[in-house]
Amino acid sequence: MKTNPKIIVIGIGNEFRRDDSVGVIVAREVAKLNFPDVKVIEQSGEGAALMEVWKETELAIMIDAVSSDNMPGTVHRLEPKNETIPSNFFNYSTHAFSIAEAIELAKALKSETPDLVIYGVDGADFGSGEGLSEEVEKKVQDVLIMVIHDILKYRQIKKGSLNLR
Repeated sequence: MKTNPKIIVIGIGNEFRRDDSVGVIVAREVAKLNFPDVKVIEQSGEGAALMEVWKETELAIMIDAVSSDNMPGTVHRLEPKNETIPSNFFNYSTHAFSIAEAIELAKALKSETPDLVIYGVDGADFGSGEGLSEEVEKKVQDVLIMVIHDILKYRQIKKGSLNLR
């Protein structure tokens, strides 16, 4: 295993669509920690761009707002190599080819993908404007702590036997 594994944290969202900005906000908090082996970027969530970004890395952690039947502020943690992302998870997205489709396409093509972890936070308000709803704002620090845990845990695990739980 390399001494400095390649890790990327991808904050997904639009900071001008209220709760859709949660991924970007968490990513900015991770960036403030200045982990030497972690690259932090912001993306809109377009699937092809995500596939391009993660192709040169060993671990990709993505944070995005989601829309499910759960209460706003519910945090979901998924490992797409081990489970399927619900088809309607990113149904508010303006992109036809989103995270879920990118991951499923990569699986179908048997293309090399890094270990992937996705954090989805159920949003309450995806309307125009800045700032998170109260329910989502309360979860930013929780997700930040979970991402930090994944980064630290990954550093201790040999590649190929990733089990971050």
